[in-house]
Amino acid sequence: MELPSGLPPPVIRIITMKDNWIEGEAIRQLEKTAELSGILMAVGLPELHPGKGIPVGAVFASVSIFYPYLVGNDVGCGMGLWQTDLDRRKVKLDRWVARLDLESELEQEEIASSLEEENVFPGPGDAGLGSIGGGNHFAELQAIEKVEDAELFQGLGLSAHELVLLVHSGSRALGEALLRAHVDRYKAEGLAEESEEGAKYLAGHHHALAWARVNRKLVAKRFLDCLGAEGRPILDLCHNSIARGNGAGRSCWLHRKGAVPSEGPTVIAGSRGALSYLVMPAGDQEKCLYSITHGAGRKWRRGDSKTRLRSRYTPVALTRPPHGGRVICEDKNLLYEEAPQAYKDIDTVVKVFTDAGLVRVIATLRPVITYKKRLEPK
Repeated sequence: MELPSGLPPPVIRIITMKDNWIEGEAIRQLEKTAELSGILMAVGLPELHPGKGIPVGAVFASVSIFYPYLVGNDVGCGMGLWQTDLDRRKVKLDRWVARLDLESELEQEEIASSLEEENVFPGPGDAGLGSIGGGNHFAELQAIEKVEDAELFQGLGLSAHELVLLVHSGSRALGEALLRAHVDRYKAEGLAEESEEGAKYLAGHHHALAWARVNRKLVAKRFLDCLGAEGRPILDLCHNSIARGNGAGRSCWLHRKGAVPSEGPTVIAGSRGALSYLVMPAGDQEKCLYSITHGAGRKWRRGDSKTRLRSRYTPVALTRPPHGGRVICEDKNLLYEEAPQAYKDIDTVVKVFTDAGLVRVIATLRPVITYKKRLEPK
């Protein structure tokens, strides 16, 4: 495949500051990935940390060619935020924890109607709809801790007196199958933008994005149904995707891995022991390739987390975070792997963006109940 002649060397940029620690391996992965053919720019965001050969918390701009491998297996992974009608003054922690269970499969009729409602065609893996998945995925009931920008807050239709629900999940087995089909044939190679193979991948990619949105919507509905509550969608944004955009002064393909398009309000998620931030993009978004970090970013690898924490914290202690909420996670390995201590300081990560003038904080969100996994359906 021929690339445009005269492409300049790729621009490599890391959005950070002195107090924001970034592992050297993550920087090495960012620089190595920037060497791929057709890459114009590689930007590491404040949460930058090592992934499986590709760093997480990064954005890559390319011309004429795009790379499915840069997005990974969880195509369409993102976060949705719902305003609930649950009064924050009437929280019933123990009762709600006992009621919450999202492990059973949905009825085929509900799956079919949910897909049809969003104009998403059915396919393999639909039995997984309405499920959170493993890793860092969750559904979290949150209270508004502090409103920083009342005008933007009210403009979103949010209420400081009622709880919100944040859902983080993706395309489950669908995204895994999409990546596997590509890797089995092309390994980590890219696809020409006008090729038949490229068009086929993009069709599957767009389906996975839509499927993931339906999945988050169903997770939110199941969560709120358990509590006898209602919810209204506020936003839903994907942080693993390929999209047309602009970068380095020209039209290009933007590969986002753990990065949200900076097109409006979004949530930068903290760990289950820390606040999350609702923010609005600001300033010159070209600096960060029109992308905002999606969370705090890992400080320790999953295997290291259990080794470091097992002798210091019991599983019960990890389900009782210091802010007074609750964590539902009956998988002990996952409980340690996703402990708050394994993540960077969210306040520092957000401060990188605010100090650079790239976001304005709308409000902070405090965890009340974080649902990750039950081992057996009730």
